[in-house]
Amino acid sequence: MPLLALRLASPAVLIDLSAVPGLDYIERNDGHVAIGAMTRERTVERSEVVGSLVPLLTEAMPLIGHLAIRNRGTVGGSTAHADPSAEIPAVALALDADIVVTSAPRGERTVPAAEFFQGFFTTALEPDEALVEVRFPVAQPGTGVAFEEATRRHGDFAMVGAAASVRTEDGRIADARIVTIGVSDTPVRCRDAEQELVGSAPSAEAFEQSGSLAAGACDPPSDLHGTTAYRRHLIHVLVRRALEKSTSRSGDK
Repeated sequence: MPLLALRLASPAVLIDLSAVPGLDYIERNDGHVAIGAMTRERTVERSEVVGSLVPLLTEAMPLIGHLAIRNRGTVGGSTAHADPSAEIPAVALALDADIVVTSAPRGERTVPAAEFFQGFFTTALEPDEALVEVRFPVAQPGTGVAFEEATRRHGDFAMVGAAASVRTEDGRIADARIVTIGVSDTPVRCRDAEQELVGSAPSAEAFEQSGSLAAGACDPPSDLHGTTAYRRHLIHVLVRRALEKSTSRSGDK
């Protein structure tokens, strides 16, 4: 809808999927939570199943636009749209979600999130395919999450954002997931920053170093809202904040 409003897209045909049955659901299956493509973002935001099993997704939901937008927006729509500043693609990439797509002549296939987002508004979807489901892995015990954004106004797309998921065991970081948005033509998984944390004790110094690595690994664009240097600074700060908050929320404090 934003692309249509800004006259950046003028499709000859629009297809309303609201009447297609069987695409609106939230189900737990074999270690993951399956969410149908037409499930409204507000439904996910209020879901106890998602809140207890995929907390990073619940954390991201209130950051999506405004309430009216989340009442209409869908998980499948945001994922397939692949805006590099959007929250749901960032969560999918951070958690190694699987995207299920289908084609009438060729059937169904599953695409890992790491392979699905290929560029600005560009995905692995073929012209004859539709996204039908996103499968988010269930969070393991001891996991804390956080999603930090810098926006000009509440509800705007993030200039820069950082999603973090940290699992601690026996006072050490056993697993770390960090994804930044608004810094490239896709959400960016900060693997060097993640590896810096694994095996170390949570500390301000460790989080500062990971924030620095995340900032150094990105080459964000410069525009009217901020220079490249400013966005790098935001990456550093937001990644550090997200790590501090997610660790404080982990089961092994």
